[in-house]
Amino acid sequence: MMLRSLSWALLPVLLGVGSHPASPAPEGQVSAVSLSSAGGTARLAIAVDRGVSVHQTRMQNPDRLVLDFEPALKGEFAAYDGQHRGNVADIRVNQYKANVVRVVVEFDRLPDFKVEQGIDGTVTVAFADKPFDSWDASARRSTAARRPADAPADERPVIRSEPEALLIGFSRLNQQDSSRFDVTWDKTPIEDALNQLAVRSGRSIVPGKNVTGTVSMTIKNKTWGEIFQALLAQQGLSATVMAGDIIRVDSPGELSKLDSIEVLTQAVVRLNYAKAAEMANNVTKMMTKNRGSVTPDTSTNSLILVDTRTRIDAIRQFVEALDLKTPTIAIQARLIFVDRTDLQQLGVKYDIGTANQFFNNIVQRTDPTTGQPYNPNTNVVNLGGNSVSAISNADALISGSALDLVFSTAIGGFSITSFLSALEQVQLTDVEAQPIVHVLDNRQAQLISGEQTPVRVIDASSFGQINQAPRANVQFKETGIKLTATPHVTANRQILMDLDVERSSIQLLASVDLGFNIPIQHGITKLLVNDGETAVIAGLTVTTVTKNRTGIPLLGRLPFIGNLFSFSTNSEHRQDLIILVTPRIMDDPIGN
Repeated sequence: MMLRSLSWALLPVLLGVGSHPASPAPEGQVSAVSLSSAGGTARLAIAVDRGVSVHQTRMQNPDRLVLDFEPALKGEFAAYDGQHRGNVADIRVNQYKANVVRVVVEFDRLPDFKVEQGIDGTVTVAFADKPFDSWDASARRSTAARRPADAPADERPVIRSEPEALLIGFSRLNQQDSSRFDVTWDKTPIEDALNQLAVRSGRSIVPGKNVTGTVSMTIKNKTWGEIFQALLAQQGLSATVMAGDIIRVDSPGELSKLDSIEVLTQAVVRLNYAKAAEMANNVTKMMTKNRGSVTPDTSTNSLILVDTRTRIDAIRQFVEALDLKTPTIAIQARLIFVDRTDLQQLGVKYDIGTANQFFNNIVQRTDPTTGQPYNPNTNVVNLGGNSVSAISNADALISGSALDLVFSTAIGGFSITSFLSALEQVQLTDVEAQPIVHVLDNRQAQLISGEQTPVRVIDASSFGQINQAPRANVQFKETGIKLTATPHVTANRQILMDLDVERSSIQLLASVDLGFNIPIQHGITKLLVNDGETAVIAGLTVTTVTKNRTGIPLLGRLPFIGNLFSFSTNSEHRQDLIILVTPRIMDDPIGN
C-alpha cells in the first residue's frame, strides 16, 4: 500500500504535470479551431473564452470570410494543414492586433453561412458542403501570443500541422490540449489508467461503480483524447459529458439508465427557412427513446423539444444546421422550331382533236345545235370515217399555279392545244420561345403559355338510335409552350434538374368533322449543369422528300425532253427542333 501511494505521488512528476508552476491563463484567448462535416453541412468551430466578441466581414477575390475576435490572444496551436476540404481552400489564424485575433476562411466560392456564438463563447460557422474528413487544431493555455507580423491586413504566414482526432463527441473538451505523450499499461487497473488520463489532461473523469478490471496496451505519441478513445474501445465502455464538464465512464447500459432518470428540459427552436412539420420528422429519431419528444408549432414555425439536458443541446445544433436558406434558381429555356417546305411543280397537257371527233374535258367545244358548250364528260366520236384524237395528263392539276401557258395550232384538219403549268413555293415557319421561371431548391415549377381549344367528340354508342341525333361532347385540348422543372443545388454549387419542355399547336383538318391535328415537340430529361451554363437538352431534324411524276409512257422517260410529256412534283419538308436550358442560382453568393 505504501509503494502504491508513493507511485501516485510521483505520477504528476513522471507525466510532466506539476513539475513547474502553471502560469495563469490569460483572459480572452482563442484556444482551438476545428472543421467537420456531417449530413451535408460543414461546421467550423472556434473555441474562445467568454466575453470575447466576434465581428464578421465578407471579402472577394478570393472569396473569404474574415472573423475578428476582440479582446483576445491567440493560443499556441498549429495552423491549418493546407488540405482542400469541400469548399474550404484554407484557414488562417493570426494575432492581427495586440488584442485582436483574426481568423480568415478562404473558399472556392463563398456559400450561405450562419455565424453563432454559444453561451460558453464557442463560435460556430455552419454552411452547406459535401462530406470531407474532419480537422482539428487545439491549443495549450498560454500567456504568450503571436504579435502582428509584417504582412497584409488579412494575410499571415501559414504554418502547416497534422490534424487532431476528435474525442467521440467531446471535441470541445479536447480542444485545449493537443500535446502528445506515450503510455504503457500492463495489467493496470482501469481506475488507475483513467486517473492518469485525468491528471494528464486536467479533466474530471469519473468511472462508474461497475467499471473494473485491468488494461494492457502501449500507445506512443498520441493525445490524451486519442488514448481515451482507445481505452474505451478496448474495454467496451462509453462516456458522456455531465454538468460541469465532468466525463462519466460506464457501460452503455448504465449510461442509458442515467438518461432514464435525468431531469427533462424544454427548448423552443424557431425555424427561419425549413417547415416545422417537415423538420419534426427528421428530429424525432434523435430524441431519447420513450422520453424525448418533438412537437411542431405551425403558427410560429417552431419546434418544441423535450429531452434531457445533455441531449437537447446537440439536437438544437442539429436543427440549426439543417435550417439553412433555400436558394432560388432561375431556369430559362429556349425552344427553337423551324418548319420549311420547298415545293416545285411542272406539267404539260396536250389536246388533239378534229371538228368531228374530240375529247371535251380539256378544251371545251360548242354544240352547234344549241350553241352551248358540251358537258365536260361528253366526248364526240366520228363514226363516218377514220379520225384520230388524243389527250395527255387530262386529270393532272397544279393548284395555285404561278405560271399557266397555252399554245394552240392547227395542222390539216387537226387542232393541237398544249397547256403548261408551273409552280415554285417556299413555306417557312420559325418559332422561338424563351420561357423563364423562378423556383426554390427541390420544388417543382410549371409555366404554361398557350390556349385551350374546344374539340367536339362524337359518342359512337349513340349511332343507330331512332329519332335521336348522335350525341357529342366538347373536350378542351391545351396547346402552347409548357415548361416543368424541378431543380436541386448540389453541395459544389452545380444544378441537377428534372425538365419537361413541350411545344404544341392546333391545325384544323380539311374536314370539320375530323377535328384537329395537334403537332407536338416534347422533351423530358434529367441533367447536371454548372451555374449559368447553357445546355442542349434536345435536338431533332426531320427531312421528308417527296417526288411524284405522271406522264405519257415512253415519252415521259425520255432524257431532256421527258418533262414535255409529264407532270412532276418535287417536295422537301424539313423540321428542326432545338431546346436549350440555362439555370442560374439567384441568391446572393456572399449573403447571410
